[in-house]
Amino acid sequence: MSREPKTICGPFRYVLLAVGVVCTAVGIAGIILPGLPGTLFLLIALWAFSRSSERFHLWLYNHPRFGQGLREWHEYGVIPPRAKIAAVTMIAVTLGLLWGVVLEDWRMAAATSALLTLVAAWIVTRPGTVKLEDPA
Repeated sequence: MSREPKTICGPFRYVLLAVGVVCTAVGIAGIILPGLPGTLFLLIALWAFSRSSERFHLWLYNHPRFGQGLREWHEYGVIPPRAKIAAVTMIAVTLGLLWGVVLEDWRMAAATSALLTLVAAWIVTRPGTVKLEDPA
């Protein structure tokens, strides 16, 4: 049984609406600019709109360019293979920079490395495509 999120009333609704608008803009920029995680910001925008504006939520959820990926994540937990490769590559680059350039405290670098390795493992284990059940 799936429950739709309850729309928030009052001033916090406008805060979430602003978060949704900003994250949508950053998400669109992230699709164009390398190194900026566009899909993550679009997911945050979708969540913010789901709590603040049904109109904007439906617009983003059904958008011809962004909607399919958002729906596949929402319904099936799918991360496309290209997104997985990009995310894990950026994690590896970040860890390389952390250990090679900004290393001041090895304990902080080790803790960050452990956390990012877990995140990378989680990303890799998500399904890459929607698997539809056979009607047989």
